[in-house]
Amino acid sequence: MRRERHARLVEQMQVQGVDVLLAAGPSTVGYATGAVAPAADAGRAAHRRVIAIVTADGTTPDVFTPYPDGVPSGYDREHVHGPFDLEWDDDARTLAQSLPGGRLAVDDCTMPLRAALNGRELVDAGGVVSAAKVIKTADEIECIRRAQAINEAAIGDVLSLVQPGIKATELSGRLLRSLFELGASSNTVDPIWQVMERDPTDRPMSITGDLVFPTPTQARVLAESDLVWVDNGVNYCGYQSDYGNAWIVGREPNAREREHFAVWRALLDRVLSALRPGATCADLTAQAGEAFGRRPWLAHLYLAHGTGIESAELPYVGTDLGADFDASFVLAPGMVLVFEPITWENGVGGFRAEEIVAVTDDGYELLSHVDTSAWS
Repeated sequence: MRRERHARLVEQMQVQGVDVLLAAGPSTVGYATGAVAPAADAGRAAHRRVIAIVTADGTTPDVFTPYPDGVPSGYDREHVHGPFDLEWDDDARTLAQSLPGGRLAVDDCTMPLRAALNGRELVDAGGVVSAAKVIKTADEIECIRRAQAINEAAIGDVLSLVQPGIKATELSGRLLRSLFELGASSNTVDPIWQVMERDPTDRPMSITGDLVFPTPTQARVLAESDLVWVDNGVNYCGYQSDYGNAWIVGREPNAREREHFAVWRALLDRVLSALRPGATCADLTAQAGEAFGRRPWLAHLYLAHGTGIESAELPYVGTDLGADFDASFVLAPGMVLVFEPITWENGVGGFRAEEIVAVTDDGYELLSHVDTSAWS
């Protein structure tokens, strides 16, 4: 899998005329080499960076790291070196002088490094990296599938606790314990158990006039009939899951609430009917709008987003990038999307869940199996 990712990165470098890629951002380094920094101390990992140098000739990337145990065991150790601290002029200058010549792409550039690279032709590495990772290999898709299966199994363990009187933070504790018992590599999205107040006077609103979601979990005691929107993600071997669902505490959904689920289900089915290679993101948003009569997702989120080594990455569907972006983005086999439409009615509530799909040669394949049986 690491070799396939490196090959895709080199291919895009050659297509886009990039000779050298200097990776200093954790996700790009991880994609190119598999090398990681400790996840438990994000501030330290950002300051003491892992750096990778990728060249368009396809040779093994050089890794400069203060965490050699974070480099995969099978990596050629001749290409593993001690760290550079890019916050200091001397290290930045030494690294810059050691880089091969040619057109240079950089993903994350400190001020000392920018000064040291003065005179080099620089381009944003985002175009290269995004084009490489937007198409997933079969192994990458399998990792996403396994991450989601772990997440869903852990949620099943939590669901038995969802009763009036339980604290939301207690749900987080059970979920995290279950995730790691089931084999998750790390937790990447802090568990969200947000009570969605049905009366607009009882809840904050966003500057776009939409529902405020998600918000950090608090030690709130759940009460009978609370509508809880769930959101969390875990990592398996470097790849993300994304779980979303809606629960009602202490009782079954009533008839009006079930109608909201039925609308959500019909809306998602309508959108998925248009999902195939060659379709654009605009084709999906058009189906959603026609099915619902208005935008059925939060303005600060999306109808769908990609997932992979990041919780949210390309493709983005229905964002403030605009209609022209949606119309220009053509879907292809190997792309992975997380759909998260919503329905809402003041005084009643609404439904939100997430489903992950991979685009195939002739349509799509579900990678998630979110349990919504309580609503049907």
